Parts: sequence; C-alpha cells; structure tokens
Amino acid sequence: MKGGHPMKERVIAIALLMSAVAPSLLAQGRLERVLAGRGRVVDLTHRLNPAIPYWPGEQYRPFEFRTIATLERDGVFSGFFAMPEHMGTHVDAPNHFVAGQVSVDRLRPEQLIAPAVVIDVREKVARNPDYQLMVEDIRQWERRYGRIPRGAVVFMYTGWGARWGNPEAYRNRDAQGVMHFPGFSPEAAEFLVHQRQIHGIGIDTLSVDFGPSRDFRVHHIMHGAGKYHLENVARLGLLPPRGAIVVIGVLPIEGGSGGPARIFAFLP
Repeated sequence: MKGGHPMKERVIAIALLMSAVAPSLLAQGRLERVLAGRGRVVDLTHRLNPAIPYWPGEQYRPFEFRTIATLERDGVFSGFFAMPEHMGTHVDAPNHFVAGQVSVDRLRPEQLIAPAVVIDVREKVARNPDYQLMVEDIRQWERRYGRIPRGAVVFMYTGWGARWGNPEAYRNRDAQGVMHFPGFSPEAAEFLVHQRQIHGIGIDTLSVDFGPSRDFRVHHIMHGAGKYHLENVARLGLLPPRGAIVVIGVLPIEGGSGGPARIFAFLP
C-alpha cells in the first residue's frame, strides 16, 4: 500500500491474519482486551540460559550465549547464541521423525493458533513418574468439559515443570541412565489424531514420549499424521482446562526439524 502509514498497515495486516486463522480470538474480544491492557495472557515459555535441562547425548551441549559487541566499545550491544533445535520450550516439526513430512518453516500460520486443551494428570504422575496419558484420561476430561475441539493443541499437564531448575531431577535418570518422566501413550496419540483431528500436542517434560521410551511411537504417530509437538512447555497450571487460545511463534529454520518457540495463551 504505497504511501500509506506503516504502523496502520501493520495493524491492518495483523488483524486480517488473526481474523482468518483465529476468529474465536476476535469474536470473544480477547485481542481487543489485550490491546487495551485488560486481557490476560500467559507466557508458556522457559527462558533460555546455559543452566537449562537438555536432552542427554554427545551431540547435545548447553545453551550458549556470548557478547560480540558492547555499548562501551562498539556503541551497540549484541550477542551470539547457539543451541540445538530441540532445546528449551520448542516445536517438533513433522519431519523430525518422519521423512517427507513438512519442516518447521513450512508449518502453516493457522496451525500455530489453536484452542488449548489442558488435561491435568499431576496426581497420577505423583504416583508413577512414568505415567502415560491414556484414552480414558481423555474421555474423562471430555465427560466434564465437552468434546475436544477440532484443530486443538492438547496439553498434558504433569507438574514436571517444577523440576525445571534442576536438570538432573528433570531428566530423572536411574542407575542405568534411563530417564523417567511422563508422556502420552501411543493409544492416546492415535485417538487424538484420528478421532479428534487436533493440530498438535504439548507437554511440560523433555518429550511427548515417556522417559523410558526406546521407539518414540508417539513421535512417529503424530509426525506421520503431519502434527507437531510442543515440549518443555512452562506454566500450564495457569491455563484453564479449556477456553484458552495458544499462539505459537517458532523460528522458521529452513528445512529444520524444529526450533525454539515463544508460546502465548490468551485466557478466556
């Protein structure tokens, strides 16, 4: 729009995008409330620093940040960072485990704005750290809150995020080096993909597959269906069981299998 006001054009463009991919966000007045300073937004993202937990293995290393320019020396402050794609709060793209599926930069914007479903299994995880979300957990949730909406992101709220500040407790490895933390069951993944047509799943642990998994069946099921994952999600306890809308901003690494994300939840 030649000769127009840049800020006005940007606002119009954002409004058009939101109206196209998240009509419920606008219809319920959430965006307007946020812009007016009255809306409630939760940041579901962990901060990145060298002390955060990461997947064990020789090819992985801590998050790295170093200063490459200073105000005193260069008149500008700037830094360099390095990290694996799958570190911190991040997205797993469908090509992470399944050849030929879309890379993270090819995820469509409308896939990354979605109704949030939060299934609280903290009590079961407290009794069994290797607990896997079952189809019956989903059905119990639906009996109380209604059917999971099409295109939702289903979060498994395990309470594991309380361990985030202690990487060893977060990985929870036994004497043989096997990790122990909760995740989705393959049966639940199949149900959500084929019976509820969701966009993706999320969890507050290192992986959507439970810690002892060797075959990563949930990854294969979800990615095979073109669905994405959100891992190491923060502050799920601040979301209601249903009614929130998540907006996922992920680095569009060309050809990448995932990337760090900033995730916001607009509360009802």
